[in-house]
Amino acid sequence: MTKALFIIDVQNDFTEGGALGVEGGAALASNVTKYLNANKSAYAHVFASRDWHDANSDNGGHFALEGEPNYVTTWPVHCVAGTPGAEYHPALKLDADTIHIKKGQGVPAYSIFEGTAEDGSSVADKLQELGIDEVDVVGIATDYCVRASAMDAIDHGQEVRVLTDLVAGVAKESSEHALEELGHAGAAIVESKSLDK
Repeated sequence: MTKALFIIDVQNDFTEGGALGVEGGAALASNVTKYLNANKSAYAHVFASRDWHDANSDNGGHFALEGEPNYVTTWPVHCVAGTPGAEYHPALKLDADTIHIKKGQGVPAYSIFEGTAEDGSSVADKLQELGIDEVDVVGIATDYCVRASAMDAIDHGQEVRVLTDLVAGVAKESSEHALEELGHAGAAIVESKSLDK
């Protein structure tokens, strides 16, 4: 079994003070770094995703450029390519061999599988190429991009674990529902400290 870690959208705009800041986001960035440093040998590869939206565009209706966002399908402007908000949170320290995935380039995108690596390949292709069959998922936000990424990983035949102490959600109720949904779909819902690496 070959295992990867998915780090979903630990970006400035999704942490406190950002355009769509999630409570606990900054602490999460620091905790993911600590976890990575303590568990480097557990993962053959680390993937890190970022929203990387186009400037001067509604990104396929994703940005509410006119009127109020509904926070379901339309959102305030966030994670615009090349801006500080789109950068990883400074407390997230990634190794040089991290596989960086950019998603939402002109279109709505929640799952890491909707993005591409720096060489233009898809996440599904990368997983196959690298022989990965197990994925642990951490990041932001539990009830949106973490949920979508973990669901897609299951759909792509991966054995999936969501590390509940290394995710942060927009809202308590929807985050709990997302974790329940993922559990029913076949993901293991566990705390990182309980893992037998």
